[in-house]
Amino acid sequence: MKIIRCPALDRRAAKHSHLRFAGKLKNLLLSKPKHFLPLRVLSRCRAYLNPPHSRSLLSMIQRYPSLFTLFHAPSHTSPSLSLLAVALTPAAAALAADESRLRARIADALASKLHRLLMLAPHRRLLLSKLAHLAPDLGLAADFRSRICNAHPSRFRTVDTSYGRALELVAWDQSLAKPFPRLNLADDPLRRPIIDRPPKFPQLQLPRGLNLRRHSREYLIRFQELPTVNPYEISKGETAELEEKRACAAVREVLGMTTEKRTLVDYLTHFRKDLWLPNRLRGMMVRHPEMFYVSVKGARHSVFLVEAYDDRGALQVEDELKLVKEGLAELIGEGKRMRRERRKGIVDGEEEDDEEDDEVDGDEDDEDDAWGDLFEAGIGNDWEELMEEEEGIGVEDLTGELLVGGGISSGSGGGISSGSGGGISSGAAEGLAPGAAAERVPVNWKFGEG
Repeated sequence: MKIIRCPALDRRAAKHSHLRFAGKLKNLLLSKPKHFLPLRVLSRCRAYLNPPHSRSLLSMIQRYPSLFTLFHAPSHTSPSLSLLAVALTPAAAALAADESRLRARIADALASKLHRLLMLAPHRRLLLSKLAHLAPDLGLAADFRSRICNAHPSRFRTVDTSYGRALELVAWDQSLAKPFPRLNLADDPLRRPIIDRPPKFPQLQLPRGLNLRRHSREYLIRFQELPTVNPYEISKGETAELEEKRACAAVREVLGMTTEKRTLVDYLTHFRKDLWLPNRLRGMMVRHPEMFYVSVKGARHSVFLVEAYDDRGALQVEDELKLVKEGLAELIGEGKRMRRERRKGIVDGEEEDDEEDDEVDGDEDDEDDAWGDLFEAGIGNDWEELMEEEEGIGVEDLTGELLVGGGISSGSGGGISSGSGGGISSGAAEGLAPGAAAERVPVNWKFGEG
């Protein structure tokens, strides 16, 4: 079946792809105790951040001046040497604090999401590395393994499998084994029938403007008339039609758990064996436009739960965590305006084209969102040893990252102090050289400017 484009949902998919790099770097910085990382160490996370191949990490960071700030962190072993590092700006740190407080308030609801997701799996077990891919779309923090899983031992436990660490369900909760409630489209005045009477023929709810061929419409009507299937109940010996209906119901449940009722198709394919989904999962979702919309916008396709959106492409029911993502988008827009104003000053009023801004973030490949791999291998807490090994190298430019001076020893680092303007205050940097304050570097700092 050919995909009929929906411009409103395509715009949402494109907007989400523009937030990807900034959101992942923010999560990475928040995962470190001091909330900052030297650029040389950050290069080890390039596969997770996945900037365009033609871009260095430094240039990508400079694209978000309202989110990230660059500064010089003095070396513990040699105060005369310093290391270029990146941290969150005060505005980004405040947004992260609000997000953390919100997640703490709805911790039980987030735990119930994980509980329901494990109940969808016939074996009641899912690999943590796979869950890490889907966690941001579910509204879970990057450290959900320690905060949520360990906080609910009566619900979850971690086990070792031949494929890695997995999260296993401890107890079944029948109250959660209920499908995601359907949204009542009859309340929409544009969809309400002119005459209020039972239809004489089977009706198929489709997005406005979507016209299907006769054989496709007849197939979907027959599919709709099949017995209702509960995705939380597994029964053997089902027909091919009922197996597909259960697979559609399982995908609908996963999308219903996400904050925006959308995710990447690649993320769902990770759970094909775990949730008993068909191998041609994307084809199944394209085959059911009454339930899903697959957007081909960008290098990685997104799938939307159609019933959760109105005809204008707006969510009918807003999620609390979606406000955090909107705050991140506003900060990115502010940074874009800052860069535009700075360029106007540099070129004496001549405005440059911003098409590049819309292209860079959309350049994604299959390496995107490798947080699961980073969790398994990780940069760990041993980045100080890495820097000690490279001490004395001097100034390098490896994949575009600038290393100024030598290394920084174990225990060095710093924290962001309130009102410090995104830099590291002399009293907040633990392990720095005695009496040495971190030198803040403007976001447009370039090597050779001093």
